[in-house]
Amino acid sequence: MKLLEERIRRDGIVRAGNILKVDSFLNHQMDIALFSEMGKEFARLFAACGVNKILTIEASGIGIACIVAQEFGCPVVFAKKNKTKNIAGDVWTAKVESFTHGRVYDIIVSKDFLTKDDRVLIIDDFLAMGSALQGLIKLVQDSGATLVGAGIAIEKAFQPGGDLIRSQGVRVESLARIASMDPETGVEFCED
Repeated sequence: MKLLEERIRRDGIVRAGNILKVDSFLNHQMDIALFSEMGKEFARLFAACGVNKILTIEASGIGIACIVAQEFGCPVVFAKKNKTKNIAGDVWTAKVESFTHGRVYDIIVSKDFLTKDDRVLIIDDFLAMGSALQGLIKLVQDSGATLVGAGIAIEKAFQPGGDLIRSQGVRVESLARIASMDPETGVEFCED
């Protein structure tokens, strides 16, 4: 998606350690007009899949997921990183290693909100190593729901996550695929 690529080039900041800061428009301050265009693109890509549930992980994926869900006319469920008193009853759970935070944590979704009747589209802001996406896929599989695919805003294609998830037969559609990035030279995108 050229619009997102242009925004990354203009406002993204590459830091050492393969860190791409996009917090001015994607995952801290959110550009809703950009999200709207991203939502339309995900709706176009997955139009024929019968999506009736969007699944994401807290916190950065929630904003994008809400806009995508609006396009599909369906609810968003987000996997929580901590069990709270508000989640009563049984839960689906998976372990996720955070590249950004450098730790492993459990993600959970109430069994009330992810069932065998759901056709789930996973939405997230980044795909790098693939751990968060693998955790979300496990939740969908454990629930018996049908996974129609994953929509990713930014994929770091030079890291193994995208290839790993695709090798498992999961459809992954990324709006911006980064081939390489460097603090000195910036971001290069994959030629698709």
